[in-house]
Amino acid sequence: MTSSDPQVVTREQWLVARRELLVEEKKLSRHLDEVNAARRALPMVEVTKNYEFDGPDGRVTLPDLFGSDSQLLIYHFMFEPDADEGCPSCSFTMDNVGPLQHLHARDTAFAAVSRAPLPELEHYRRRMGWTFPWYSSLGSDFNYDFHVTLDAGVAPVEYNYKDEAELVALDPAWRGWSGEEHGVSAFLRQGDRIFHTYSAYARGTESVVGTYHWLDLTARGRQEDWELEPRRGDDPMMSWLRRHDEYGPDISSH
Repeated sequence: MTSSDPQVVTREQWLVARRELLVEEKKLSRHLDEVNAARRALPMVEVTKNYEFDGPDGRVTLPDLFGSDSQLLIYHFMFEPDADEGCPSCSFTMDNVGPLQHLHARDTAFAAVSRAPLPELEHYRRRMGWTFPWYSSLGSDFNYDFHVTLDAGVAPVEYNYKDEAELVALDPAWRGWSGEEHGVSAFLRQGDRIFHTYSAYARGTESVVGTYHWLDLTARGRQEDWELEPRRGDDPMMSWLRRHDEYGPDISSH
């Protein structure tokens, strides 16, 4: 037990506090239902550019990524074209992708897309033990158009619906910055037409990270220094993360 762990009380006292929290949890659930409904009601934009990707079976187009499904989710995985391995935090997120049959049962396909060459993606996927489809967008405008590769020499910088001036106002480190960022995008197919319905970036992608939600159920939470209660961890956000084969024997042997 640490000095910041919760107070020890009787079962009766705990039940009073738990029931009070349940009221707030139900409010949050209802609010999330409303937000999800608003997301589904967003207008959509037709995708008319012919994006092509490198896949295990050769060149494919955006419609090909749907397979037989009418919906497509894409995770924009940060993997620089000249990098030897993928982003640790994106790797953490992809470790939370399970069997895709549950998505297919709802007429929805899933794929990851990165700018690294396909051989690098395939090598890293084998190392990580992942089985989801992963495609290279190298040479395509796809990453730039969906604002997950930032390079003012190619396209105006925008991330998380803020332009460069707005980003710099939040953090001067954004000034002149170029490189890869992460995100999630959703698409809908109607006949031969493809529509972009949604994209989320930065912490907007946390909803797909099950590990975080499991930790949020515990008394010590994520043990990161931003959490609102008295400090139960000194780690800056995500600084503790490693690729799952890099934690060392004490963690890997669990």
